[in-house]
Amino acid sequence: MALPASPKLALKRGALVTAANWHVVLIQFVADAVFTALLAVPVVGGAALVVLTSGLDPKTLFAQGVRRAVPAVAAALLAHPLALAAFLIAVVVVVLGGSLFMAFVKGGSVAVLALAECEAGPIEHPPLHLRTVREASRFSLERATTGAQGLFGRFIRLGCGLFAAYAGVLALAGLALTQGGSGAAWDALRVTGITAGVVVAVTLVNLLYLLTQIVIAVDDCEVWAALRSVSRFLVRRPREIGIVFAVASTLVALGTAASLLATAALGLIAFVPFVGLAALPLQVGAWLVRGFLFQFLGLTALVAYLRLYRVSGDRGTTAGDAA
Repeated sequence: MALPASPKLALKRGALVTAANWHVVLIQFVADAVFTALLAVPVVGGAALVVLTSGLDPKTLFAQGVRRAVPAVAAALLAHPLALAAFLIAVVVVVLGGSLFMAFVKGGSVAVLALAECEAGPIEHPPLHLRTVREASRFSLERATTGAQGLFGRFIRLGCGLFAAYAGVLALAGLALTQGGSGAAWDALRVTGITAGVVVAVTLVNLLYLLTQIVIAVDDCEVWAALRSVSRFLVRRPREIGIVFAVASTLVALGTAASLLATAALGLIAFVPFVGLAALPLQVGAWLVRGFLFQFLGLTALVAYLRLYRVSGDRGTTAGDAA
């Protein structure tokens, strides 16, 4: 079924503007990789503490990846309160520092894309020329840095609200899990429902977070004013926003499925003598393609939402207009 004109053009414009400002995709990819690497540091340190205090094999800890190693390391450290406290402090420091870094980078990215979307011509309408797409580029390090500095404080306050929302969702989920059940089948069904509810709630919170970031950048307003504008935007354009969200989510899901299939195929190749030597560069290449693709899809959706917001007539009074 064909998409309605407004979301379709918004997605097309978002893809073209993002492609013209490909530097932002690269910066976001590097920032995410750096944040992941920083998060691995306390995990490796925690593994070292576990090895020193309990004698566990570090290969066993990391056999299933860093994400699964985190709860394993924490569980092993429960028997050693001082080591556990040091591990948790390290994780909190890395998460806070990484969140500040990501907020700064995201502010620069949103500022550049907002300017590019505003000043780009009707590139989503045919005919499509490479020169027209190139002219939509507005990236420069100075512009990205200036935009990041201007949005950093408000993005940090918004990020605090995001963490509070996550905490509320997890608290409600934990409260629901503590409620007694009437049997194993009912407990399994209840856990499945709670898990699905948490996924949906987190997804909606992330969407609200992204839209609020867009409004802050476009209207140059504070967080509470942006939330009011976002509420009006959601009420007036639920269909268009839902379509963009559904398309972006579907593409991400398809990309994830393709990535899992590629990983499984490369895993089989790794067991073949000599031929398996090519698995490592292929895995690195697949990781790079997946990272760039997901960043491109996310920023395309961001620009699409931004376009819908600009043409919706829901914009609040900016700081410049108020002056």
